[in-house]
Amino acid sequence: MEELLSTFMRAVFVDNMLFAYYLGMCSFLAVSKNVKTALGLGIAVTFILVCTLPINYMLENYVLKEGALSWLGAEYAGVNLSFLSLLIFIAVIASFVQLVEMVIERYAPALYTSLGIFLPLIAVNCAILGGSLFMQQKAFANAGVATVYGLGSGIGWLLAIVGMAAIREKLTYSNIPKPLKGLGITFIITGLMGIGFMCFSGLKI
Repeated sequence: MEELLSTFMRAVFVDNMLFAYYLGMCSFLAVSKNVKTALGLGIAVTFILVCTLPINYMLENYVLKEGALSWLGAEYAGVNLSFLSLLIFIAVIASFVQLVEMVIERYAPALYTSLGIFLPLIAVNCAILGGSLFMQQKAFANAGVATVYGLGSGIGWLLAIVGMAAIREKLTYSNIPKPLKGLGITFIITGLMGIGFMCFSGLKI
């Protein structure tokens, strides 16, 4: 239980996908103009991370990496399919993105319209692929830890984009110098939020 809590808290605050690694910045900057839209995209990203990380973990450990196929017999113990990991991870992610896109289009057409091209682009969102690659790098003990890491990473990304959207909505009524309006002030705020999240890096979790 302690390991799961530590993994979750680190994924949300210390190893935040956006403010620690700046992954998924294209969607973050483009969609963070409205809180409702940002919340919808954040939930979609979280759902895909939670679903794809345990699947990719099991594929990595029982199919792809060297010796993973030993459960089929001793003659498969030396098989190494790790060169296919990137393709397999992207295929799994793209499948779930397609599913999420169909569900949102069916039950939340207004959100589907507001997200526009950025909904199908979740398939190539580097934050989601980064979650699977970090999972591969960190070599988690089991699929449960990988799932918790996916949940924490998704919630961290969700908090970041909703926080930015809330700030940008307030900026509409602020007196910002013309050269900084739009992406200029957004980049500055992103940097400041990143510095703020760096405070969590000293936590012993």
